[in-house]
Amino acid sequence: MATPYIRMNGAGNDFVVVNALETAFRPTQEQARTLGNKATGPGFDQIIGIEPSDGADAFMRVWNSDGGMVETCGNALRCVGWLLLQSTGRDAVTIDTLGGLTTARRAGPDQVTVDMGRPRLRWDEIPLAEEMQTYGIELQVGPIDDPVVHTPGAVSMGNPHVVFFTDRLDDGFVRGTGSLIEHHPLFPEGVNVGFAHVLAPDRIRLRVWERGAGLTKACGTGACAALVAATRRGLTGRRATVEVDGGELQIDWDQATDHVLMTGPVETEGTGTLSL
Repeated sequence: MATPYIRMNGAGNDFVVVNALETAFRPTQEQARTLGNKATGPGFDQIIGIEPSDGADAFMRVWNSDGGMVETCGNALRCVGWLLLQSTGRDAVTIDTLGGLTTARRAGPDQVTVDMGRPRLRWDEIPLAEEMQTYGIELQVGPIDDPVVHTPGAVSMGNPHVVFFTDRLDDGFVRGTGSLIEHHPLFPEGVNVGFAHVLAPDRIRLRVWERGAGLTKACGTGACAALVAATRRGLTGRRATVEVDGGELQIDWDQATDHVLMTGPVETEGTGTLSL
């Protein structure tokens, strides 16, 4: 049976979105991996299922291009939020995920603000395999006496992240280091690996090696994690523009609520059908 989908992107993060509100959509890991490969399917960074929810307007389920199911995706939340905002005509909707409940609000033409909730900063919330402080964890890449990168911040935004602060952002370095760290034993659930260059107290250049998806043009939860990690180190204020390969995201770690708000673009690219 053919399953219709919408292709969308959020700051370049590439999604295939399936309406599963009435007809269940649960691909196996092998099926999701086949669909995610452009040689055998439409190809995507993540495939998204919009499902019914008892406690929210919808439930968002996320599979990476390697076929693995993950907790959440910030840029996908904006895309799903935009679809729900358009279909309901409301100014705010709630979306549940495996990583927790969030709210999406209109922020202008094709712009959506998502409340990503409170960043989780304890070692066992991220999670790490052993107890340690998380603003700079005991991890380095390269020689012991002269590491290339070291002491990243660790943050969970509903999914695990480490953020290295460096001006090394070339493809080879990000791919090599990211793939090395993604399955490091310190991270029992794997980890998204961010490489952040702080350009100013209110601007960060970021590239992310996403767990299960590799190097993508944008990572919304990664942008949130980078701002939180930078703020904790005193490198930025609590609000900054995060430059990713696909555009810019506005991240605000609200002091009053301790929630991280992410504002960014949504684009609809077309439609198609999937065959499982």
